Amino acid sequence: MAQARFLASVGRSGGADALFFAGDLGQRIFHLPFSWAKLGIDVRGRAQILKVCYRTSHQIRRAADHLLSNEIVDQDGIEETRRGTVSVFDGPDPRVQLFPDEDAEIAGVAAWLKDRAAEGLTDREIALLVRGTNQIARAMAAVDASGSACTVLTMHEAKGLEFRAVGVMALDEDVLPDPERLAGIGDVADLEAIQDTERHLLYVAATRARDRLLLTGVEPGSEFLDDLTSIIGFSSP
Repeated sequence: MAQARFLASVGRSGGADALFFAGDLGQRIFHLPFSWAKLGIDVRGRAQILKVCYRTSHQIRRAADHLLSNEIVDQDGIEETRRGTVSVFDGPDPRVQLFPDEDAEIAGVAAWLKDRAAEGLTDREIALLVRGTNQIARAMAAVDASGSACTVLTMHEAKGLEFRAVGVMALDEDVLPDPERLAGIGDVADLEAIQDTERHLLYVAATRARDRLLLTGVEPGSEFLDDLTSIIGFSSP
């Protein structure tokens, strides 16, 4: 919010069109919603929604969009709709796999990494993402078991990046949404906002993938996976 106020102040000296912003309400993961207009940046009536996706396959984008509402409204009443968006290329369907325990998940993800290497993907083109630092060791165990050296990041660290293949691990019931983040919230509206932010976090993780996406966890898995499996189903481990 301080940065927005600063930009609003700078923009006032440059005329009506001094500032240009591009963003995605679906990728709002760091802060709770706030009003841009109250901070001096009012884009109401001046915004356009871009509908062509150049960096994520149709199959991955379509699945990820099911994590979000069809319409997302910000604090200024600006509505962003997911309807009508198209991707310029196709790819394999994303896969959702749940395992009986962490060891089985690590073995399953390691096998997936070996398959990607066999397809000719380099380590720099592959990433494993997890909710937070508590799950990093789990992803590293899968990397070590596969013999690869692909990137391992938290979901927050991955924002703004892209990879040809992404595995999102540790999507467990007690990991996403983050129970510690929800524990200190007493207001119902704030609780819903945190839930939405956690959902958006999975959306960001899923859309880091260009061609291949794997989402895994220990049974019964995150509640957010239900929205994905309603259209792509579960894959057998």
